[in-house]
Amino acid sequence: MPAVSPALPGTFDVVVIGAGVIGCAIARRFALEGARVAVIEKADDILDGASKANSAILHTGFDAPVGSLEQVCVAAGYAEYEEIHAKLNLPLIRCGALVIAWTEAEAALLPELIAQAEANGVADVEPLTEAETRRLEPGLGAGLQAAFRVPREYLVDPWSAPLAYLAQAIANGAELLRGAEVTGGQLDGDWTLQTTRGPVTGRIVVNAAGLYGDVLDERLLGKKDFAIRPRKGQFIVYDKPAASLASHILLPVPNKVTKGIVVCRTAFGNLLVGPTAEEQDDRETAALVPETLEALRRRGEEILPGLKAEEVTALYAGLRPATETKDYRITAHSAQRMITVGGIRSTGLSSALGTARHVLRLAEAMGHATQPPVDPVWPEVPAISAFARRDWQQPGNGGIVCHCESVTRREILAALDGPLKAQTLAGLKRRTRVTMGRCQGFYCSAELARLTEGRLAQPMLGHD
Repeated sequence: MPAVSPALPGTFDVVVIGAGVIGCAIARRFALEGARVAVIEKADDILDGASKANSAILHTGFDAPVGSLEQVCVAAGYAEYEEIHAKLNLPLIRCGALVIAWTEAEAALLPELIAQAEANGVADVEPLTEAETRRLEPGLGAGLQAAFRVPREYLVDPWSAPLAYLAQAIANGAELLRGAEVTGGQLDGDWTLQTTRGPVTGRIVVNAAGLYGDVLDERLLGKKDFAIRPRKGQFIVYDKPAASLASHILLPVPNKVTKGIVVCRTAFGNLLVGPTAEEQDDRETAALVPETLEALRRRGEEILPGLKAEEVTALYAGLRPATETKDYRITAHSAQRMITVGGIRSTGLSSALGTARHVLRLAEAMGHATQPPVDPVWPEVPAISAFARRDWQQPGNGGIVCHCESVTRREILAALDGPLKAQTLAGLKRRTRVTMGRCQGFYCSAELARLTEGRLAQPMLGHD
């Protein structure tokens, strides 16, 4: 039989499977250490799995299990994001969070949570009485008992961050293969991974497949150490005027299953309420449930009664790759030269950079060694945060196409070009915010269809 042409030529030092926030951060870390890196993603665009829907909070890890791998990775990821965000042109909205007790039982748990935060190195939390809390957030609803403030919980852009991580990896030599599902592989000195677009060869494989992490372990190792139990989270997004109702991230007292329902502004000037925490078997579909969304809306209005007068802009849902235990499931399979990064739940955005450093250490223990570049490239991603100077404020932008989110023609065309160009409408949305505003694309979709014609792997509907 004739040989099958490789999907990517040559042998890579590291092959990362999965282009969510964790895979993008891992690819960046190895590229910055001088490794030849390949990233394989089964979807037509990056961030198409668990990473496409989250609360967009940079967590300190104050409530992580003390001494857990999650806590270590969150703390390290938080510190590195603070260090590098400006160089990559990423936003950081320093608003702080309030952990609010709404019942006497929850209030009784606050001292224990404060002690946990201090044990996790978050020593600047501030206990607050009911009156002190209301002075900080006068719009809070009835029933408030007490709270504490976590000053260093911040808001970030959930999509520009992983985009920047992968853009930096590619700028420093990494290669990306999209639309390629890994169907199997053989280890014979090096790995030969079989994908739907041809084989890819690498010395070390990193499984960052998120919702399919256990499936991929079975395909490559013939076994799995954990089982993914998808947990759906539904969100409500309010129109931009609602953002004036709260200046802090409003957190509930967490329980053993979930961090609970959050109310907070977004980096894009909206206000969101969510997520829910619903167990399901389906790994692909995160269906919106009207009854659940109505209950979520009622809870949001109990927390911030002013929301009753505000309009909802969007509803969305996502899946988190939870497992049967709460901690991260990161395992080095040294004999097989493979590292599995599984069970990265709701803190993945915060921990990604720290998780990447942990994975690098595991690879070095397997004998991985490369020489970091002397002068690594630091690309900047476009600013799409409401807290940044936007392209519509710059000359020569071609005019605004999406007026709800102030997205220019130049921004759209730039996102459709280059090594990380958008391949789907969803990918274009995450890069620019186009169609994600109040009208949800009603006014700009026809022009957007013209601009994207022939450029997307999944074309928009006709625009005649």
